[in-house]
Amino acid sequence: MSGSFPRLAQRTPDSVDSTTTTTAGPENPAAVADVTLPKRASSLVSSILHGSPKAKQEARDTFSRLLARGKYVHEICEHSVKPDCHDEYVALISDFYPRLTRDMNPRVKLCGSWQTDVGRLDNFVHIWEYEGYPAHGELLHQLKTNSEYLEFQRHCMKLLARRNSQIMLEFAFWPTSPPVTTHGVYELRSYRLKPGNLLEWESNWRKGIECRKGLEHPIGAWFSQLGGLNQVHHMWAYPDLETRKRAREEAWSNDAWAQTVYNTVRLIDEMHASILSPLPFSPLK
Repeated sequence: MSGSFPRLAQRTPDSVDSTTTTTAGPENPAAVADVTLPKRASSLVSSILHGSPKAKQEARDTFSRLLARGKYVHEICEHSVKPDCHDEYVALISDFYPRLTRDMNPRVKLCGSWQTDVGRLDNFVHIWEYEGYPAHGELLHQLKTNSEYLEFQRHCMKLLARRNSQIMLEFAFWPTSPPVTTHGVYELRSYRLKPGNLLEWESNWRKGIECRKGLEHPIGAWFSQLGGLNQVHHMWAYPDLETRKRAREEAWSNDAWAQTVYNTVRLIDEMHASILSPLPFSPLK
């Protein structure tokens, strides 16, 4: 949603099984190769086209984990505010957003609201949590006929130069943080992956993230489902930028983390990092 909206609980993953039948034909060159090539050559062609059997099994396992989310859906909303409207925008959302989450729908929570200090300036980030797609749909339906929200939207639209939203799911290995006060800075890192590489990225990061535990305060990690696709976001909290520098240097001293970066950087088309400061009403601050 362009106006915005989401929170947490324990996740109970469900397993997902799938069965496919492969037939030879122009849409499946590997199957043709199995018919026309010697066994060893056929295996080589299949590995080139579809990956090794081990890689395919790992992909299936990872795919199940990715689909086995809990009941939460997240939305990241970005508002680019006209430079001369900054104070008016902050006052407007500081009044309305807390009331929205308190009074409108108990199945919708605001995770946090931040302004950008380094990165895309005059930019504000809001992350919402819904109790699944039904809660998202319920809120949309409620807002369409809510006069207070419609008046808020009319006012807000006059202050914005651009807005964007994505619907996301959180990675199983990194649940979204509950409300916490850090009195520090937040870093939001956003990557656009080359299409078809999400499973490999997740598999490597899930292992590599162990290297950074205890060095930083993880807030959450999500992958996009609607809006801009093939994108992942992860957020960290630090007391200050000097602590961030030391934590990252210590992580790089671990060979396992260096290997994780080596394995994943080739999967990425674009990277962006922003330093954010929480707004006073933000549950994460």
